Amino acid sequence: MAKETPNGATSDAARWAALIEAVATRRDRAAFATLFEHFAPRIKSFMRRSGASEQSADEFAQEALLAVWSKAGLFDPASVGASAWIFTIARNLRIDVLRREKRGGRDYTVEIDPEFHVDEGPLPDAGLAVSQVESRVRDALTHLSEDQLRVIELSFFDEKAHAEIAQTLQIPLGTVKSRLRLAMNRLRGLLGDLS
Repeated sequence: MAKETPNGATSDAARWAALIEAVATRRDRAAFATLFEHFAPRIKSFMRRSGASEQSADEFAQEALLAVWSKAGLFDPASVGASAWIFTIARNLRIDVLRREKRGGRDYTVEIDPEFHVDEGPLPDAGLAVSQVESRVRDALTHLSEDQLRVIELSFFDEKAHAEIAQTLQIPLGTVKSRLRLAMNRLRGLLGDLS
């Protein structure tokens, strides 16, 4: 329930949190429309101030609010305010795009208003998700032959080059590559939804 300020008005932070909760629990379109009407222009303005074009800023605002719709269940009002959470989503979308562009040969810097800096530590459920993925990977590794498992361990865990693995195991380089290829195909088949 939204908190009231001393003069009886509902605080903005509590109001936004309640609207996000309505989206998360009931997929409330009216609540989402209210969030969109309030935050989309502000995100767009924030993006313009950080160097995005008019069109890109508009796209970032729309993508950020769509992410709010789909990730509303992840919002924890006890850890961060609604505004900070929403602006962090928008900022992260922009950073992702800039990183992709940087990999494409363009170099950009991202300037973020200090007001929107948020602790980027893992979400509470992130540890559980990582643990579940690790468990699935460990289980999948048990389905490999001993020879395949050994080359995977040397290649990925010990970070050895293929030639070093061949020398360590005293097998031809082609055999190392073949075992790795077969092992990776097997793991992809077992872990298809994680790749």
